[in-house]
Amino acid sequence: MNQQEVLDLFRKSGALLDGHFRLSSGLHSSRYLQSALVLQHPEFAEQLGRSLAARTAHLQPTAVLSPALGGIVIGQEAARALHVRALFAERQDGVLTLRRGFTLSPSDRVLVVEDVITTGGSTRETIAAAEAAGASVVGAAAIIDRGGNDDRVNVPLQALVHLEVPAYPPESCPLCANGLPVVKPGSRGWGLGAESWG
Repeated sequence: MNQQEVLDLFRKSGALLDGHFRLSSGLHSSRYLQSALVLQHPEFAEQLGRSLAARTAHLQPTAVLSPALGGIVIGQEAARALHVRALFAERQDGVLTLRRGFTLSPSDRVLVVEDVITTGGSTRETIAAAEAAGASVVGAAAIIDRGGNDDRVNVPLQALVHLEVPAYPPESCPLCANGLPVVKPGSRGWGLGAESWG
């Protein structure tokens, strides 16, 4: 899929939002992609997962690891297309870790898959969880990459869409300065599903 085709799926799903949003990173932005609204449609999730798999198959992963909650569905679909295991990391005492009996070994080549990467924080945390389990991380992938720094995850990064939409610290946010109310979309704030653009 090309970038326009992916964004068309977001538009069809009502998942491309404009306004004033607080991202999970704490930054503010005028645009938000609510991946859960796209991924709720199995045919869209499958298409996106196949596309990510096509871009990362050369890395020869043996497992896909995603951060809970936003990366679980797309991680599952990418793993299905790659014919490898799909695992997810969850927060325990504030740290992303493998739980629920998930294990990785030194022979595992892990691909970290997310819905959206902005600062790369959750991707780096997921990489650390894989490495703590003894696995090597061969790359990362996302539906949307909205950051500008390719070095922020320290592994090869593939994304279906690259969008540069400004994100601001709250203290220098022009939307705040204009008095626009801020909304925190996602699973905890809106009840729409997994949080994106964080």
